Amino acid sequence: MASSLRPLAVVTGASTGIGRELAGIAAERGYDLVIAADEPLIDDTAISLRGFGVDVLPVQADLATTGGVDDLCARIQSTGRTPQLLLANAGVGLGHAFLDQDPADWSRVIDTNITGTLFLIHKVGREMRTADTGRILITGSIAGFMPGSFQAVYNGTKAFLNSFSFALRNELKDTAVTVTCLMPGPTDTEFFARGDLLDTKVGQDDKDDPADVAAAGFEAMMNGEGDVVAGWKNKLQSAAANVLPSGFLAEQHRKMAEPGSGTH
Repeated sequence: MASSLRPLAVVTGASTGIGRELAGIAAERGYDLVIAADEPLIDDTAISLRGFGVDVLPVQADLATTGGVDDLCARIQSTGRTPQLLLANAGVGLGHAFLDQDPADWSRVIDTNITGTLFLIHKVGREMRTADTGRILITGSIAGFMPGSFQAVYNGTKAFLNSFSFALRNELKDTAVTVTCLMPGPTDTEFFARGDLLDTKVGQDDKDDPADVAAAGFEAMMNGEGDVVAGWKNKLQSAAANVLPSGFLAEQHRKMAEPGSGTH
């Protein structure tokens, strides 16, 4: 991979869903890839992406741990190149009431969505700043705009990422490095099954196509935009969340995410 003249993109959470689609767009546009996920499926994804004629290095790593992030960064460094794109998409969710959750489970949400993401951005972002080139895409969520009853920790992590992305973007405004926050709404991925949300209204309702969400995020990143909310319904919901009282938003979220709120 080190001898390739193609630019390099790093995509986390790339085995399925939005991350898989983001990696596919990067490959189609001629980027070599380092892709990461915490499951063996990442190897199958790599085989598929090589069909675009690019080099793909799969890394199975637990990005909720500093060891996992260090392993990924070592594999990136082994390419001998500074990434042109960092798509920090890895994330996990968790349903049910906070006081009923196992601390190990909600800690993992924080460690994956926030801590691991920040460690990765810190390491790769420094290289981008030194080279004075690069684009960073952080997958936040419209969930970050509202108190997430029965998803309290997850929504809190996304509120953090939404805010963090704009702060980092401002800090880098005098460089050629850009930061974009992708803010999807409910998307048709493994998120709801993995987060034990299939018996909820939000888990059973129609969802956005991850390919459409990824395309919106990728274009916004390449255009150097600060953020993008994918889908017109989500744009309306995020706009409303900026003016409605927090108590009202929490109650509305409860109707979507409370266990058993689904119809089947």
